[in-house]
Amino acid sequence: MTTYGVPDIFRIGPGRLTAGLDSSPRLDYDTHRRVHGHMPRLPIDDLLALAELGDLRGRGGAGFPFARKLRAVIDSAGRRGAPITVVVNATEGEPAAHKDKVLLTRAPHLILDGADLVARALSAVEIVVGVAHGGPGERSLLNAIHERGMTDTVRVVRMPDRFISGEGGALVRGINGERPIPPGRKVRSSDSGVGGMPTMLSNAETYAQLALMAMLGVDMYSSVGLPSEPGTVLLSVTGSARRPAVVETPTGVRLREVLDLCDATVGQGVLLGGYHGKWMSAEAVERAEISRAGLEALGGALGAGIVVPLGWESCPLGETARVARYMAGQSAGQCGPCYMGLPDLAQAFGALADGNGHIEAVQRAAAIMRGRGACGHPDGTARFVLSAIDVFAEDIMTHAAYGTCGLPVNGLLPLPAEPSSRAAEAQLILDWSRCEGHGLCSLVIPELISLDQHGYPVVSTASVPGRLEGDARRAIEMCPALALRLTPAPTESRR
Repeated sequence: MTTYGVPDIFRIGPGRLTAGLDSSPRLDYDTHRRVHGHMPRLPIDDLLALAELGDLRGRGGAGFPFARKLRAVIDSAGRRGAPITVVVNATEGEPAAHKDKVLLTRAPHLILDGADLVARALSAVEIVVGVAHGGPGERSLLNAIHERGMTDTVRVVRMPDRFISGEGGALVRGINGERPIPPGRKVRSSDSGVGGMPTMLSNAETYAQLALMAMLGVDMYSSVGLPSEPGTVLLSVTGSARRPAVVETPTGVRLREVLDLCDATVGQGVLLGGYHGKWMSAEAVERAEISRAGLEALGGALGAGIVVPLGWESCPLGETARVARYMAGQSAGQCGPCYMGLPDLAQAFGALADGNGHIEAVQRAAAIMRGRGACGHPDGTARFVLSAIDVFAEDIMTHAAYGTCGLPVNGLLPLPAEPSSRAAEAQLILDWSRCEGHGLCSLVIPELISLDQHGYPVVSTASVPGRLEGDARRAIEMCPALALRLTPAPTESRR
């Protein structure tokens, strides 16, 4: 059962971020204060000491030390004599992530407590909260702002519900009224954020954790979890889980315990850290514990706390291929590695899943992009795809031998529901009975068509993005043999 359109909440140990939510669907401000108490006001030096002693790290995926961000903002504002803005990133563009949605819909005052604590310590002029447009948490957040009487100091900005819109730089651009995509160059928000001024930007859960740390004190906060990574984390568990949920657990708990709580079958592997994360083998899952260091030691990644077990009922290569296509479509289109490299990567892995591709082609497509993107999207997607090659090596051999592993693609890796306008999207189809290998099509639309070793076209199985439809039609018009056509894209490929 879900509440407000978000998954159930499970706990291992006593609830902290989720305290009170077993008896109330949403904590209004009065209930929030009865459950958590009143937020102390801390001067900036005390706030810095608190974040350092508690080793608070960002919960949006990168795990950057919160205290270092604070110092960078303070130093920048001091040099420039400029006002500071506090930004909460609650956009959560990852399709498999639900933890921030749970906080927004059910415990919004913890997020606002942490943001207000920082804003007061920094004498910030404004708090801005970025949310996904039309997301389930928006109304709850607006109600919480009204309940606290903060309508004059807190602004909510709605962002497109896209993967790249959750990137910090994209959020800042959106707040500034620009196109909400990563800026294309490394710009620290501490130096130039909202309005070009120093900006303290962090994830929604990070602010909620800071609020808990301030109310509990460092010693009490650190009484659960690992000494090296104290406290709890929120995990979004979906995939093969029969009881999908957001799980609050202390660090150091075995990953297997979390999966058992959600009644999840591992099958051939578990995706950790989302679609910029990594696949982990079933064998490694049995030894893994919930912590950044523990998962990294086994080749995994905690990231934003996304856990997607695969089970035995769906083809792992097909699942990875459909996400790779989705990630290619989420490109900002502002650099070669995104605009051309991601479709190439998706096409190469799609061919591998179809049984007629080569591992070397996937590795080559990933290597061409490495470190050259305008943001982290190409590298993150390549990391996800390459980890599938490592974990599903046996499955790749089966597909190469038989063209399939015999399993359907059931869509266990969450992707956004397709809008009704998707029916207008199309797929390029090549009629081999007509093709004469002129190769002109690959020059017109190299994002979707490449040439094999004999000079004949290899057409991507991905649907044609709207931005490329004009090029696709030109390729069709230029084909001397009339071998190309557009046809409605299938909603899902199943074997």
